[in-house]
Amino acid sequence: MQKLLLAIDKLSTVIGQFFSWLILALTLMISWEVFSRYVMDNPHPWAFDVMSMMYGTLFMMSGAYTLSKNGHVRGDVLYGFFPPRLQAGLDLALYILFFIPGVVALAWAGYNFAAESWVINEHSNVTANGPPVYPSRPSSRLPGLFCWRRDWLKLCVVSCV
Repeated sequence: MQKLLLAIDKLSTVIGQFFSWLILALTLMISWEVFSRYVMDNPHPWAFDVMSMMYGTLFMMSGAYTLSKNGHVRGDVLYGFFPPRLQAGLDLALYILFFIPGVVALAWAGYNFAAESWVINEHSNVTANGPPVYPSRPSSRLPGLFCWRRDWLKLCVVSCV
C-alpha cells in the first residue's frame, strides 16, 4: 500500500511540475497582450478567454501536487501542538466530512460539464468570436478523480495507524 501511495505522489509531482510551466506561458502571454494592446494598438479579442482557460487549468491541475506536498493552508494555530495520533485522527475526520464529498462533487460536476461541452462544441461567449472551450473542460474533471484516488489511499493508510 505504501508503494502505491508513493507512486501516486510521484505521479502528482510529475503532473504538478509539468503544469507549473503554464505559469511561464501565462506570464508571457499576458505580457505579449499588454504590449500588443498598448504599444502596437492591436488587441486580440480571444486573449482574455485563453488566459482564463490557462489559469483555470493551472489551478485545477496543481491541486493534487499541492496536496501531495502538504502545501494547502491549514489552521496550524492549534494543530501543530497536537500529538501525531490526534493529528491523524483530525485528518481522518476532516477527509471523511469535507474532502471526500467535495472531491466527489467536483469529479461528478466536472464530468457532466466536460461531457456537455464536448457534445455542443462549446465556445466562449465572453468575446464575439470566442475560442473553443471544450478542450479545457476535462481539466475540471481529472483533478477530482486524481485527488480522490490519491487521498482514498492516504485515508486508508492514516486509518490503519
